[in-house]
Amino acid sequence: MMDVSGVGFPSKVPWKKMSAEELENQYCPSRWVVRLGAEEALRTYSQIGIEALPFFLFFHGGYWQSGSKDESAFMVHPLTAQGVAVVIVAYGIAPKGTLDHMVDQVTRSVAFVQKRYPSNKGIYLCGHSAGAHLAAMMLLADWTKHGVTPNLRGFFLVSGVFDLEPIVYTSQNVALQLTLEDAQRNSPQLKVAQAQPVDPTCRVLVVVGQFDSPEFHRQSWEFYQTLCQGEWKASFEELHDVDHFEIVENLTQKDNVLTQIILKTIFQ
Repeated sequence: MMDVSGVGFPSKVPWKKMSAEELENQYCPSRWVVRLGAEEALRTYSQIGIEALPFFLFFHGGYWQSGSKDESAFMVHPLTAQGVAVVIVAYGIAPKGTLDHMVDQVTRSVAFVQKRYPSNKGIYLCGHSAGAHLAAMMLLADWTKHGVTPNLRGFFLVSGVFDLEPIVYTSQNVALQLTLEDAQRNSPQLKVAQAQPVDPTCRVLVVVGQFDSPEFHRQSWEFYQTLCQGEWKASFEELHDVDHFEIVENLTQKDNVLTQIILKTIFQ
């Protein structure tokens, strides 16, 4: 992990001083891509290793309004090859699905895995972009409503958005239709410091790509800081030479830095 002891962001929230055009630019990851050459679609599918004891649940990105579980199964092989059961979680995207409904669906999915496989050796949640937000919301879940306490052992929050207020003022909100109240209710940044970890040993890794926008960097760093203010076992990592999309696409590679971090966390 990188040493972040000397790193910090200004106390004032910079996005509130931005023009509408600049704010839109900050929350449009494709505008920050610096890669060269044509993008390749990654669609490497693999059978889920149901017999494996650690479970890795992945929540796809797409600003809560695009993407699917079928498009997001590309990273499974390096994990299933090491004996990890991988579950790609679907949720009802906007405009048909509301954010509150998505959070509920994801919560029920985690609870289902625990009920279906109670002898698991740990459940690890990973989300990218909007999926990182949904995974982070599981830090706040009231599991008593679902009659089970999942054996959550780790979170991997990749290039996520944790304070949704800026999204209200971007074009992404045309489909989402978030009110300010909706955004605040579903912002883990505002609540996680007061939440109590179900398991104090559960690790939370906040990850951002070098070529993510400054706002994505700010969101990830400030969420990490908020986790540290609570009782969470948190760490922060900036992955070099990757943009908002490569950071998750590279999970197809067994020697990728993030893939190795995930495997090391699961089998430590």
